[in-house]
Amino acid sequence: MTFLYLSSDTMGTGDPELGQKLLRVFLKKLAESEIQIDVIGCVNSGILLTTEAGEILESLKTMEARGAKIATCGTCLDHYQKRYQLLIGEIGTMDQTIEIMMNADKIIRP
Repeated sequence: MTFLYLSSDTMGTGDPELGQKLLRVFLKKLAESEIQIDVIGCVNSGILLTTEAGEILESLKTMEARGAKIATCGTCLDHYQKRYQLLIGEIGTMDQTIEIMMNADKIIRP
């Protein structure tokens, strides 16, 4: 099982605008590739990827259509006051995240 762990709405540290651009391109290329992602987990500011419309959401929809399960942290949604703005996937728990991490063959963390 391959787990894509998105813990931020950026890729890398430094300039936030650059980090958002890098993540947008990364997810687009990943969605266009033949790589099978089984589970996508969004935590911390990564929840913004599943609660806001845009190019990244379209990439996530493409991966979901190919079979990826998408879970967004419920505690994080509450923290950012976005629980009712979830646009894709389901609300996940930390127990699920731990179980998936322990059972994953590969964890991708951009």
